[in-house]
Amino acid sequence: MNNQATLQADARVSSRHAHRIRTWGNWVGLVLLIVGAVIMLFPLLILVLNAFKTTADYNATGPLSVPAHFSMDGIISFWNKSNFPLKLGNSLLISLVVAVVGVLLSVLNSFALGIGRVKGNTLILLFIMLANMVPQEALLYPLYVMFKWMGFYNSQWSIIIIFTIIQSAYGTYLLSSVYGTFPQAILEAATVDGASRWQILRKIVLPVSWSTISVLFVFFFIWTWNEYMIPMAFLMSEKTQTIPLALATMQGQHTMAATDLASASLLSIIPTIIFFIFFQRKLSQGIVAGAVK
Repeated sequence: MNNQATLQADARVSSRHAHRIRTWGNWVGLVLLIVGAVIMLFPLLILVLNAFKTTADYNATGPLSVPAHFSMDGIISFWNKSNFPLKLGNSLLISLVVAVVGVLLSVLNSFALGIGRVKGNTLILLFIMLANMVPQEALLYPLYVMFKWMGFYNSQWSIIIIFTIIQSAYGTYLLSSVYGTFPQAILEAATVDGASRWQILRKIVLPVSWSTISVLFVFFFIWTWNEYMIPMAFLMSEKTQTIPLALATMQGQHTMAATDLASASLLSIIPTIIFFIFFQRKLSQGIVAGAVK
């Protein structure tokens, strides 16, 4: 009896000690995460500080000080000189169309390869993976010749087509591995109940994978928004250019002060920050769902 009581007491002590260790570990992890977040947000903080400074204020106090005089001259200047509303509309149009169509193609392709069990699906996925590894620089000349022949050069449709294919290739490769592990018993039961392929996709597969699809949508939008090299080669006129191209063009045409450059950079990333905040919950759900799977 005494031995049993001693063992129970030792177990309680061990449990308390383990709980204390986990608690300290959690605190250490939280501190490290906060430090990492501060380090990652520090460049954005410096950008915001300098975006609302005057040039004289920047020259007098440097980049790390708080603005002595709040100024929006740099933002107004970039807004007017770059025709920012037009560039914003171009970026939104291209990024949204690529994200929506890219996700749609990724889902349909992945359903066929991962669940439909298309013959040679492993070989097809291998080619898709290899295509994702091709650097964009190697694609420029063949794409230039093709779109020049098609009459889509200097058109937003050329960028939409290119990045829809690039993003959907990545999405197909990612979703196919997810759909490949989908429980076959559920699919067979739905087939026995008379469900068509379209009904299986719409009522069974999509609800389960919606979080992962949301992550792809967010990534496709941001990746396309930030693209510079291919749009630079295909969008020549001001009417078709995107925000990253407008920022680069302003730097090339004018000698920009550090405060003007900070203002232009801040204005160019605000839409993606708003988009990311709006879809942040879906993004977190998709990451957690992927970790659980």
